[in-house]
Amino acid sequence: MVCLGNICRSPLAEGILKKKIKDANLNVEVASAGFVSYHQGDPADRRAISTAAQFGVDLSKHKASIFTKKCFDLFDYIYVMDEANLNDVLSISRDKEDHKKVDFIMNELYPGENRIVPDPYYGEAEDFVHVYKMLDIACDAILEKIKREK
Repeated sequence: MVCLGNICRSPLAEGILKKKIKDANLNVEVASAGFVSYHQGDPADRRAISTAAQFGVDLSKHKASIFTKKCFDLFDYIYVMDEANLNDVLSISRDKEDHKKVDFIMNELYPGENRIVPDPYYGEAEDFVHVYKMLDIACDAILEKIKREK
C-alpha cells in the first residue's frame, strides 16, 4: 500500500487488510510505504489511528517507511492511492514485471477506472472515515482475490 507520507491512507489500507487477512486465517504479508522522507519513522496520523480504532483496526504500532526498489521484490501487488503515487512508484520500477505489479487500489472494485483515494490529511475527522470506508471495501475485494489465488 503506497501513499505520499505513509501516515494516512496507506497505513489505513495496511491495517484494514492485515485484519481481514488475520480474520481469514491466511498467511499473507501486507505492508505500506510512502515517498517522502519527512514522515519516516513517524506514527500514523492521530486521526487515522482514531478512525481505524473505531472500526477495530489497530494502527498504534505503525511507523512510516519509504518505498524502495526492493518492494518490487518483496510484494506481488503494489497498490497506490492516487496518480502521484502511481507516477512515483513507476519512476523507480526496473522493468515491465515491476510495472505489472502496480495498480490503483480502487481498481480492485472499478477495474480500469483509476479512481483515487483522496488524501484526508488536510481534512476533518469525517474525511478519514470516508477514506476508511473506501479502503475497507477495496480490501474486501483484495481479500477475495487472495483467496482465489491460494
